[in-house]
Amino acid sequence: RRSRSKQSSVSSIADDQITDLVSKLQHLIPELRRRRFDKVSTSKVLQETCNYIRSLHREVEDLSDRLSQLLASTDSDSDQAAIIRSLLMQ
Repeated sequence: RRSRSKQSSVSSIADDQITDLVSKLQHLIPELRRRRFDKVSTSKVLQETCNYIRSLHREVEDLSDRLSQLLASTDSDSDQAAIIRSLLMQ
């Protein structure tokens, strides 16, 4: 019985932590932030979090491609290229 009691309290703490983390995620994700007063399921929060991470990844790839194109079209000795390189080094 003691082991069940300990196990129950441990899983209860973990459940509370998970609930807290899911709540924090809900506040971070723009799509869910708009619904902050609505009850949103944990699976919906996790699904929207994955979607948001994918969209951020696509945005980073797009920006990287655009930066590569800009650097390729800029004279490597120009002031503009030097500014871009200095920004990348920060």
